[in-house]
Order: sequence, then C-alpha cells, then structure tokens
Amino acid sequence: QVQLVESGGGSVQAGGSLRLSCAASAYTYYTMAWFRQAPGKEREEVAAIFTSNSRSTRYADSVSGRFTISRDNAENTLYLQMNSLKPEDTGIYYCAARRSYVGRWPWRSEYEYWGQGTQVTVSS
Repeated sequence: QVQLVESGGGSVQAGGSLRLSCAASAYTYYTMAWFRQAPGKEREEVAAIFTSNSRSTRYADSVSGRFTISRDNAENTLYLQMNSLKPEDTGIYYCAARRSYVGRWPWRSEYEYWGQGTQVTVSS
C-alpha cells in the first residue's frame, strides 16, 4: 500500500526555518513535489523534483531562493528546507508523487499519490 507521510511542520516566526520530510513507501517515484494550501485558496505547487539521475528541480516564484527541495533515494524520503519564512507561507503542506514520467513536469491532477499534509504556520 502506498504511503506518503509528512512530518516537520510547526509554528515559527517570520524569518525562521523549517524542514519538512516525506517518507515514501511501496514504490520508486519518478517525480515528487511539495504543494501547499492556504485557507480559502487552491492547492499550489511549491517545488518539484525528478528523482532520476538528473535531479532536476523547479520552484514557485514565491519561494525561489528561500526553499530547497531534495530527495534521498536510498531512504526514499523527500525533503523541503524552508528558510526566511514569511506569513504568506502559512498553509498545509502536502507531499505528492507520481510513478511514471509524463515527458514534462506533471500537472497537479497528474500526481497519483498524496500525503495527509502537515501544518506550517508563520507569524509576523
């Protein structure tokens, strides 16, 4: 059974840092990503990574330069290092995974597996 289990969320003041982890089981995934959802807003992609040798990554403009996505293939764990956090980073953060390559970065709807989410709250 596929499981994606996030951890590492919490409450921090603006300017602080958090590191999210997503432990993945059952399969090897070609693409993994972090999404977040703020109250009353759509779920948006924050960062994504190809887990092949290329390890290509991409970031939302709002987090570029502050967040870093990485993957430990041996441990099958996805990470999101979040620095210089802002109140607008507040939301529930979800780990997502797709097993096969679609020839490009997947759309949100193309991710097959999702974690339960972890809350991140940044106070000003």
